[in-house]
Amino acid sequence: MKPHHWPWTFLFFSTLGVITTIAGIAALAGLFKETHPLLRDELAGWGLIVSAIAFFLSGAFPLVLRRLAEKEGA
Repeated sequence: MKPHHWPWTFLFFSTLGVITTIAGIAALAGLFKETHPLLRDELAGWGLIVSAIAFFLSGAFPLVLRRLAEKEGA
């Protein structure tokens, strides 16, 4: 059985997703209100969380392609 390797794009986008999720939660908690005027709004935190979801989905795409290629035997 061949070992499975994670695509580097999956690791990259997943890391960005985790960082953006943490930043979004912190923005929703109000920790960034004094940092930048745009982060004072509650919708900034939601925007960061939606961006994190997009990062996770972007990382999942090459992972699924890799799994399908391994299943085909390529």
